Parts: sequence; structure tokens; C-alpha cells
Amino acid sequence: MVGADVLERFQLQASERLGRIYRVDQVKTLLDQVVIEVQNFSNPVEEEPVNRLWSERDLILISYGDSICVEGQMPIQGLCSFLEHYLPDVISIVHLLPFFPYSSDDGFAVIDYQQVNPKLGDWSQIAAINRNFDLMVDLVINHVSSQHRWFQEFLHDEEPGKNYFISPPDDVDLTHVVRPRQSPLLTRVETDRGADKVWTTFSADQVDTNFSNPDVLLEYIKVLLFYLSQGARFIRLDAVAFLWKEWGTSCLNLPQTHEIVKLLRDILTTVAPKTVLLTETNLPHHQNLSYFGDSDEAHMVYQFSLAPLLLHGLYRGTSVYLCEWARTRCNAPPGCTFLNFTASHDGIGLRPIEGLLPQGEIDLLLHGMEKFGGMISYKGNGDGSKSPYEINIGYFDALKGTWLGDDCWQLARFLLAQTLMIGLRGIPALYIHSLLATPNYHEGVEKTGRPRTINRRCWQQKDLDLLLGDEESNQAKIFYELRRRLQIRREQPAFHPDGRQEVLYLGEYLFGFWRFSPDGKQKIFAVHNLTEQPRNLYVDGALDGQFSGRWIGLLTGEVVTSERAVINLPPYHVLWLAQQEEWVSER
Repeated sequence: MVGADVLERFQLQASERLGRIYRVDQVKTLLDQVVIEVQNFSNPVEEEPVNRLWSERDLILISYGDSICVEGQMPIQGLCSFLEHYLPDVISIVHLLPFFPYSSDDGFAVIDYQQVNPKLGDWSQIAAINRNFDLMVDLVINHVSSQHRWFQEFLHDEEPGKNYFISPPDDVDLTHVVRPRQSPLLTRVETDRGADKVWTTFSADQVDTNFSNPDVLLEYIKVLLFYLSQGARFIRLDAVAFLWKEWGTSCLNLPQTHEIVKLLRDILTTVAPKTVLLTETNLPHHQNLSYFGDSDEAHMVYQFSLAPLLLHGLYRGTSVYLCEWARTRCNAPPGCTFLNFTASHDGIGLRPIEGLLPQGEIDLLLHGMEKFGGMISYKGNGDGSKSPYEINIGYFDALKGTWLGDDCWQLARFLLAQTLMIGLRGIPALYIHSLLATPNYHEGVEKTGRPRTINRRCWQQKDLDLLLGDEESNQAKIFYELRRRLQIRREQPAFHPDGRQEVLYLGEYLFGFWRFSPDGKQKIFAVHNLTEQPRNLYVDGALDGQFSGRWIGLLTGEVVTSERAVINLPPYHVLWLAQQEEWVSER
């Protein structure tokens, strides 16, 4: 139960938040209901004093419930077996992508928020994963499946769902609405009242809920608290930027949306203060960062610009754009951090590089990814035109060559990309298909007709075991080397998400940065050669006097001293240099 003092503070804060969203006559009723839900919430985990939300030992694995299947087991059981066998000392958090009953979009058209898809397993099997790993759960908050009970109530003019959806008047201005898809914004439906239309941002089967009705917000607060009761410690707000609709606007990132995210953060702080709130906003970089608020909104946001900028840097053999972005635009406010990733269940978003890459470079990258077996998905614009929205490709195959074509450096290039990502300030997240070097899944695309299936293969563990047991397979080479590097990373205090980062300009071909532990006792110099040619780093000129004494390569074991004026970097080589403890103690 929540203490009286804590509840009183929450009530005052929530009243102010709701007052910026709803009419005065709506606020009191909603506030009373929210307070009752918060007051009655019983945390299933005994909360210790909050001394940390994250550390250098945290690493997220992103996976569908059926990404790995074992004969004779439910898919979630099979995934749990794989994690416990191969990754018990590597990952700490499992982002289990939507595992609810659904009607489309591989889980993101949710039919029932509180049930586990019986084809995947049940809540006891989710709990089995949660025994050894922290659990990240999606709150798919913008829309529901057209088969959801609420929408069926809307169709049949029944309470409460008949008031839970958006049917704009015919004369409203919707020309400014920002869309991530080419499908119609409004979908015609037949109801017991006659023909109607509903707002569908993502597809006709994913119907947007109407947050201008306070009862809808209350419904989602109940769902949030249910996920906490099931052991979730990370809550991911899916597609949250589209939440609030207002005629004549873009209906994107509106002030009411930000207030709702802040309210959900307040609830978490009150009932489960060790829970982390993550917003999924695949948008231009500055818009994405706005969800930090003033350290009072999301604890963590996706580093969406990293995946396309890093891919471009390796495709073109240049660090210029990646370095400029990392040096000037990658600061999280106090108490917040980034989720760093190169691949996920979705494609590689292009909106996050708006203003960061010249259009000519983007066009060249798109052409190259199509040559490597990828596809381009588009979004509709208000004027009827379309624009590239994302690249659909496996990140492993995206790095099979450069703008000069295929070459022999795919494995080295891919390992560099993952190692660079896990070294940056933030919490790293590895999509399971990156960890397994899964190639483009064209057979799946042919079956579903959906480009995103290219990166959503379901492995049979017996096939995977054979590949991981074959030291010559790409899967074994990538998996075991990445696992080794991840184990090294989690032992370095300098990689704490709160540790300081200093990005350096080391010329066109190298990308480097310093990481410092929060207590200042460890620092690591990371440098990456983004090209297929050997490169030299001249220590005195590049490191501004920070490099002195005797250093060891954490990944490769080589010893480097300040007397050695030049560091030689083979093609696609990564160095993590840290001062040897023996040397430090002698000094």
C-alpha cells in the first residue's frame, strides 16, 4: 500500500497534470478514480530504497515470444530455455515484444491487454523469464485491435466502448496530420447506428483510442498497474507520440501527450519507484529528445538516430556525420538515459536522420540497401505524396558491403557496429536476430506480404544449435564473439549509463570517445576504424593529453603506452583501452 504522505504528494501533482489536459468538471472525477487505483495497488515485489535504476551490468535483449521455438515446448518456454542456457551471465533485461492475443502487426494490434496469447504460453511462463531477468513489457497505448472488446462495443453502441474512439466531423481539417503509413487515416465502418468512420493511424485493424475521454486514460492506467503486478520493471510506451488528436494540428507530440506521459511517470514513481518508463517515438532527433521533459517524463528514450547514422558511416566509410551528431546532440538530462540499439523488430527508421544527413547521402544509402536485399517502406504526406519512412533489412545483411559493393568484411564490420553501440552512453539493447547474425528472411516476406517480416524470423532451436555448434558458421562467429564482448563490457564501471562521455573528432575515418565511471575511478578510450583500410591514430595530437601511462586493450589484449606515438588500427578494428590496474596502483 502507498503511504499517506506519498499519496498526498501524488494527488497534488496528478491534479495539476490532469488540469492541463481536461476540463475542470472532468478532473475531480478522474483524479478520485486514479487515486483509488494507486492507493489500492499492491506491489508484488518488496521495494528496497531506490539506489539505482540501472548500471553498467544492464543489457537488454529484444525478442518476440516465438523468435526461438523448441519442439515439445510452448514458444515462451523455448525462449526461456535458450536465455538460461546461452545468456544467463550476459543479459539482464528481456524486452518481450507484445505477447498478447492480437489480430495483426505481429502483436501490435492487441485484442486483450491482460491475456497471454495461448499460442505462445501463459503468465506462468512469463514469470519464469522474470525469475532470472528483468522484464520489459509494451503498453500499446495509441490503439487497439478492431477485435478488441472496446471496439466491438463501439460498433454495437454499447457502454463503455462506444465513447472510446474518434469519429471526426466531416468538415475538420486533417491535412496537417503526420502519418507513418500510406493507408487511409480514417476507416469506414458499419455500426448499429449506421455508417461511421474511425481514426486509424497505423492500419484499418488498429483503431486509435480517444484520450479526450478521461475514461480511456483510466483504462490504460489500470492496464499499466496490471503489468506492474505481473513483475514488469520496464514499461515501453508504444507509438505514444500520436496519442492526442486535435483538429487542425499535426496530432503529433501535442502538449497533452507529454502531460499524460508525465502522469504515468508519476504513477510509477509512487507505486513502483524502481520501474523505468521508456517512450518509443520514431521521430526526428529533437522531437524524440523532447520526451525526457525536464527529467520528469520518460526515464529513457530510444536513440533512434544511431542505427541509420552508424549504417551510413560504415557504408560510406566516414565518421563525419556520426561524429557531429554524437558530439553535439546526445546529452540526456540528469536521471535519464538512452536506449542504444542498431536493430529491432521494425525497420531502420529514416525520420530520425532528418537534418542529420544530406538527402543525397540518404538516397545513396537507400539504393545500397536495396542492392543488399532490403526494401524501402514509405509514409504518406499531407499533399498526397509519399516519402521513405524506413529500411526493411536485417542489420547483418545491411553490412555485407559498402557503397563499392559486397566484400569480405561483413563479420568484422558487423561486430564493429555492435561494439560501438554497446560502448556509447546509455543502456544497450540487442535484437535477438543481431545476436544471431540472422540473414534477410525473404521467405517470410513472401508468406506475409509485409516488408518488416524480413527481420522477424522464427528459429527452430535444433537448427540454431547446429549452427552455434559449427565454429565456421556466421551465427557461431558472431554470437560467441558478441557474447564475449558483452561480458567484458558489463565488468567496466566506465560504461555505467550515468558515466560521462566525451566524443572526439579523430578525422574522417575513425570514431572515438572517452567513457568515465561516475566515481571517476575508471576511464576507457574507445576507437573504431570505420573503413576497410588500416588507419593510424597519432596519440599526442588526438587525445589532448588525457592519454598517459600504460594501457591495455580490453577486447584484444594489446598493451599501449603513452610513449608509443601511433596506434595502428586494422580494417574495422575496435580498441577499448583502459589503464592497467597494476600500473595505476604503482603510480
